[in-house]
Amino acid sequence: MARSTAALIATICVALASPGRAVETSSIPESLPGAAAFPEPLREQLATALRERGPEYAPRTKHLRDDGSPVYTNRLLLETSPYLGQHAHNPVDWRPWGDEAFAEARRRGVPVLVSIGYSTCHWCHVMEEESFDDVDTARLLNQNFVAIKVDREMRPDVDQIYMNALQAMGQRGGWPLNVFLTPDRKPFYGGTYFPPIERQGRPSFRAVLSAISEDYAKDPARMATFGARLEAAVREGLEAANAGESKVPDVATLNRAAAEALARIDREWGGSGEGTKFPSNVPLRFLLRYHRRSGDPAALDLGVLTLERMAQGGIYDHVAGGFHRYATDRRWLVPHFEKMLYDNALLAVVYLEAWQATGREDFARVARETLDYMAREMRSPDGGFYSATDADSPTPDGGSEEGWFFTWTPAEIEAAVGADDARVVAAWYGVTPEGNFEGRSILHTGRSRTEVAAELEISPDELATRIARAREKLYAARQQRPAPLRDDKILAAWNGLAISAFARAGFALDEPRYLDVARRAADFALTRMREDGRLRRAYQGGRASGPAFLEDYAFLIAALLDLYEASPDPRWLREALALQTALDAHHADDAGGGYFRTARDHEKLLAREKPSRDGALPSGNSIEAQNLLRLAELTGDDAYRTRALGIFAAMAERVSRSPGAFGALLLALDFHWDATKEVVIVAPPGRDGLAAMLAPLRRTFAPNRIVAVVTQGADLDALAQLVPLVEGKRAIAGKTTAYVCENRVCAYPTSDPATFARQLVGDASAQ
Repeated sequence: MARSTAALIATICVALASPGRAVETSSIPESLPGAAAFPEPLREQLATALRERGPEYAPRTKHLRDDGSPVYTNRLLLETSPYLGQHAHNPVDWRPWGDEAFAEARRRGVPVLVSIGYSTCHWCHVMEEESFDDVDTARLLNQNFVAIKVDREMRPDVDQIYMNALQAMGQRGGWPLNVFLTPDRKPFYGGTYFPPIERQGRPSFRAVLSAISEDYAKDPARMATFGARLEAAVREGLEAANAGESKVPDVATLNRAAAEALARIDREWGGSGEGTKFPSNVPLRFLLRYHRRSGDPAALDLGVLTLERMAQGGIYDHVAGGFHRYATDRRWLVPHFEKMLYDNALLAVVYLEAWQATGREDFARVARETLDYMAREMRSPDGGFYSATDADSPTPDGGSEEGWFFTWTPAEIEAAVGADDARVVAAWYGVTPEGNFEGRSILHTGRSRTEVAAELEISPDELATRIARAREKLYAARQQRPAPLRDDKILAAWNGLAISAFARAGFALDEPRYLDVARRAADFALTRMREDGRLRRAYQGGRASGPAFLEDYAFLIAALLDLYEASPDPRWLREALALQTALDAHHADDAGGGYFRTARDHEKLLAREKPSRDGALPSGNSIEAQNLLRLAELTGDDAYRTRALGIFAAMAERVSRSPGAFGALLLALDFHWDATKEVVIVAPPGRDGLAAMLAPLRRTFAPNRIVAVVTQGADLDALAQLVPLVEGKRAIAGKTTAYVCENRVCAYPTSDPATFARQLVGDASAQ
């Protein structure tokens, strides 16, 4: 069998936006190259779907008729996923994941190719153009395989199983993920990107297809045996975490994790590694907490260094705000230009917490600019958040280049801001005639304001004023360029992260507009993405679809708790409790502790994963541990705490071996081992003094706390049914009064904001 050296992951992301063409729907071909004829009802469905796309529809393929309509159309045209839709006009006889595809493979006695990617994945689209949109390759694939396309963002369960299988084969993971299965879904071979011709030790895709087809035809039993072994390895890796006799990891685990994290950090440029660097979010949040716990100055200093370097580098979008997916170099200068909703939501929170921990206004500015970008460019009219934008963008010559939309030449700068300010912009953002990326310049701010102002012979204040003015003009000029493709599906989990970011920032920065954004998005998720009390994974094309996973519930529950504390409407707490009930009913492992990614009534896959390690996103179990601890504090119901301890115990053995892989769980452990502050603020009916009392709570870095803000009277009496902690508390002498408690033992209530501030950061008994 031909062997792949596994592709370099380049989990890079891009979509090649085709210029718009007026498309007239035409008859669907009777069959695709090398494939059986379409059933007539299917052809009618495809013809209807193509017609409904309208004249502005631009088929993503090189195979077009003279009138601009596609030569080939396959079943993926009927799917809502943007990624699957990108492959709808390949000559490959693609099918979506499902029983029908595997039944067809059994009927024909052929193996299955499962190709997994996502809409903004660069190498996914390179392989599409080179192989999946190639007629000869498609014919070979259609004749000898059943081909299935999977959107990893819609089906993270399928993606994780076969990614683990690839790694069990000794290969590095990444996307596109191409795995070959038996008709009973067992993997026996795979790789990531395969080139169209043999290149750098990688076999060509056609050679792989031919070798696998021949080997499978000669001895399918051998493939099935190998697949069974891989299945066992996958199941062991994904299902092994059980509480058993394990104990909750102790504080020493936090100390060891911090030591490992500090040892990995680049002492000059921050972050980890010498080459590709991914933006740090959860690890930096842990270091901020560790500094608070231990007083270790290195934890704060190196965390701050990383945040500074990221915000100065090209990974940060200095024109519009927000962060690109990752940097390809040690200095954070050259990014992969894709922007993901989840990255920006998580990074907004870490910059917000860094502002609270240090008081540095530049960190608050980065948080604001990131949130403003998300609110302006990543929101649907209904309030939900879109998923991502691509790295590639159209160029004036009709081509497509990574980063063209985001980069500049001196002439473009001058045209946008004028000759006088162009000199200032070039000096501040490092724009040069030769550029730093394929003849163009990625904006970055590696020098201090004082240094640049001295070079320009102006004051630092004038420099700041002129840069602020120029930035608006640069944004307006950039908006005239063809924008990168946007993936406009709305995912419950990622929206949960965004809601948390806006809710927390709205409260901390006292920005009501951010709270409005959070409330709208939360209402959208609860009303549009829930059916019969259970969440759906995605919203696309006016309807919710797909099974929700652990992370959808966990991230949205966390968001609702954040929103309740920031905007104290009991609705948000009630909804969080309702989602928690649904999660417990359908995902909990009552025997082994923790939660499975999929529900009990989900389709049966090779393994039922219990997520533990963080990846690009925090682990659903780790976020859920935090949720349960917060719910226990708010409601006084220790059943929630018991479930949280079950998560800790189930993960204990793995955490002890590699604590750095469990960053989000470390945040939950820090909460568990801390003396949690239970904060109740009771305002009189007129709410006099409330703003002054909230001010210390907004700016103080006190992460391990729960908050209930309520008005004395009927509101307090009603809330006491949900949050027993507020019962009996009142606004003393008609003044807004704060109660800071630990383990239900409260400090002396105070109406003095300064005393309240001391209680937040010290012992709750402080007077």
